[in-house]
Amino acid sequence: MRGPSFQRTRSAGLGFGAALMLASCAAPPPPSGAGPKPQGGITAIDGANVELSSFQNSAFPYHGLIPNYQESGKTRPFLDVDDNGRLGHSSPRGGLLWEDQTYNDRTVLLAAPQSFDPSQSGVIIVFFHGNQATLTRDVIARQQIVRQLADSGLNGVLIAPQLALDAPDSSAGRFWTAGAFAAFLSEAEGKLGDFYPGARGAFRRMPVVIVAYSGGYLPAVYSLAVGGAEGRIRGLVLLDALYGERDKFVSWVEGPGRNAFFVSAYSTSSREGNMAVEAELRQAGLKTEDALPASLSPGEIAFVDAGTVDHNDFVTSAWGGAPLRDIFSRMR
Repeated sequence: MRGPSFQRTRSAGLGFGAALMLASCAAPPPPSGAGPKPQGGITAIDGANVELSSFQNSAFPYHGLIPNYQESGKTRPFLDVDDNGRLGHSSPRGGLLWEDQTYNDRTVLLAAPQSFDPSQSGVIIVFFHGNQATLTRDVIARQQIVRQLADSGLNGVLIAPQLALDAPDSSAGRFWTAGAFAAFLSEAEGKLGDFYPGARGAFRRMPVVIVAYSGGYLPAVYSLAVGGAEGRIRGLVLLDALYGERDKFVSWVEGPGRNAFFVSAYSTSSREGNMAVEAELRQAGLKTEDALPASLSPGEIAFVDAGTVDHNDFVTSAWGGAPLRDIFSRMR
């Protein structure tokens, strides 16, 4: 699931003042008082203003329990190995993974398209990446998540936490715990408010859409189940991601998810899980669609079969090559 090394655009090494000048060439200036405040850590990448920020409420480090370990209903310590003070996690797929190498990165990607206007109605997109990923090499460069948001025309911002660092592991870390997703959102909204001081309250009122690719399903489903932000979730998008915790996804769609939309796009890799969840929802009397509706509004449920797309390239190879751009464009 690795991709090419991350290459920044020509403007990515510039200070934010220069980046904002470039932004003004691409989009109308924001209303007075709503524009970004200059910050040294922000760069212009793929049509958006981007920062990699350190969070207190990040997914990792995490020293708590794994709930429902391997869907057994039992708990166990996440860090279950102690080698003379060096802590590690026994991952079902990755074997022994050390905390200092894999579960110690507090970085979160924050991105706002250069056309973003916080004085208008907007949405917060939270993206949970899959296994063997980093934010720069994979989320930005290989999967083009920032570019797909910027090209969609959606007035929204992107928040993407680093999960297990470049490892074959889907652990949710702090997102396993009650209220962790709400705390993560609150911190992200505060940082976004620092960039847009004229619109600090706007971010705390924006609805939230969770997007999960592949192994990102685990932090996504626990954010829905125990995250503490139920009233703000406007939608859930799964990209080849229904590999487990089916009962929790079904419960969300049948319950709080009735006030949101649900889209699950899949290849042959996750077809079994998608067919099972769709069948359960239909048996419960919910209407599902087999194609994306023109507009994603509350109550829409769509399962989209993308065919034999390579799972590792799903985010840039499914229909049209930019599935998230298409999905985001239907949220306006």
